Amino acid sequence: MANIKADEITKILREQIENYQQTLAVEEVGTVISVGDGIARIHGLDKCMAGEMIEFPHDVFGIALNLEEDQVGAVLLGDYAEIKEGDTVKRTGKIMSVPVGDGMIGRVVDALGNPIDDKGPIQSSQRNPLERLAPGVVARQPVREPIQTGIKSIDAMIPIGRGQRELIIGDRQIGKTAIIIDTILNQRGGDLICIYCAIGQKRSTVAQVIKTLTDFGAMEHSIVVAATASESASMQYIAPFAACAIGEYFRDSKRHAICFYDDLSKHAQSYREISLLLRRPPGREAFPGDVFFLHSRLLERAAKLNDELGAGSLTALPVIETQAGDISAYIPTNVISITDGQIFLEADLFNSGIRPAVNAGISVSRVGGNAQIKAMRQVAGTLRLDLAQYRDLAAFAQFGTEQLDKATQAQLARGQRLMEILKQDQYQPLSVENQVLIIFAASNKYLDDLPVGECRRFETELYPFIETNYSGLLKSLREKKAFDDTNRAEAKKALDAFKERFKTTIKSAPATQAK
Repeated sequence: MANIKADEITKILREQIENYQQTLAVEEVGTVISVGDGIARIHGLDKCMAGEMIEFPHDVFGIALNLEEDQVGAVLLGDYAEIKEGDTVKRTGKIMSVPVGDGMIGRVVDALGNPIDDKGPIQSSQRNPLERLAPGVVARQPVREPIQTGIKSIDAMIPIGRGQRELIIGDRQIGKTAIIIDTILNQRGGDLICIYCAIGQKRSTVAQVIKTLTDFGAMEHSIVVAATASESASMQYIAPFAACAIGEYFRDSKRHAICFYDDLSKHAQSYREISLLLRRPPGREAFPGDVFFLHSRLLERAAKLNDELGAGSLTALPVIETQAGDISAYIPTNVISITDGQIFLEADLFNSGIRPAVNAGISVSRVGGNAQIKAMRQVAGTLRLDLAQYRDLAAFAQFGTEQLDKATQAQLARGQRLMEILKQDQYQPLSVENQVLIIFAASNKYLDDLPVGECRRFETELYPFIETNYSGLLKSLREKKAFDDTNRAEAKKALDAFKERFKTTIKSAPATQAK
């Protein structure tokens, strides 16, 4: 029989006790009482927080939205078909968040930040919460740096600045998304990160937007967040918040980003659907009472930060779709009151061939000339007024122009030519110096004696002519960003030279003039 040494046993036991670690995992769990239409009611999560991420079986997550005495109402995200009554649910203790970082640039993601472009996983070490408090008054500075959209009628009359919230509003199919795409294309080579958030759009439409951005080389500075029409209301509801959280990463890292929410009408509808399913009391048009707060807390996160915080900016361009041009409906008036101005697109203008169909009368930028370079302010200062007077006169002139005096007829002719040069083809954003030149030409009566039909040709031929013969003028405008006496004299000299050449081509082509 082997000798049992007490001290050896004691030593072994002591080692075992020293190495023993007591780990106790405490999880707060609840049970699904009912589930349906993307909404789950859960019993037992007494300490659950509003907006907390809740973990369901089969890797499905939800957000706690309704906190009641005996149950929690949560919206389910992702594929929730497997969730059933009686399932165990866990609290995560985290607020819903999305991955953010430079790895997002050039990618297409869903509302949870998961890649959906078949280009592999996204390298991201940081996450931002979907809901964050907007920067306070002290943390901001006034909007004063321009964002050039490349669209003449917008940059001249309704300028957008970094940190601004400018609404794009109009009926369906009259060019709201076209303005967004042109603005993204115009940022090539710049320092602005563009985040396009598609809410409730057809998949084919989103695919077309991505294809356009890829073809024009604009995906290199763009991120697409897509919650298409085929996805649940809960995914459509969180999509703009996810896009905003991604944009805030760039704003907070001293850079500049712009978010396009296309469109917030469908976002409000998805929120209405969720709220009614959660049995929240309906208000006007069955929208919940806090639908106004829904959009204000999203759009208020757009800001130009002060210099101490790095002077980064996040700009927001939300889109609202109206029914038959009714901008006094519930959601349009809500969003108009939150934003710093609106670009109103009109179906009548679109159908009469004026594209982009911007109504310069109703459209407004509450930042005004602060978001323009000095050269643009100098040439476009009277443009709005000229167009407003032209519209008033045109209404009278419908009854016949024979009785009108010479000055009125000249004003009408001038207005027609201004309308003509504000037309612009899609996917052809213009540099700001070219915009300044053509508006300068129109304002200084260089187009007044040309046939209206020749104005567009005048414009298209002017740019290569100036680029070839007067490139110093473009360089000077680009650097000085202002029309001083030298630039003005040089511009007049260039336009005089081009006008002479252009007039000879008109004379030699009478067929064009007749057309």
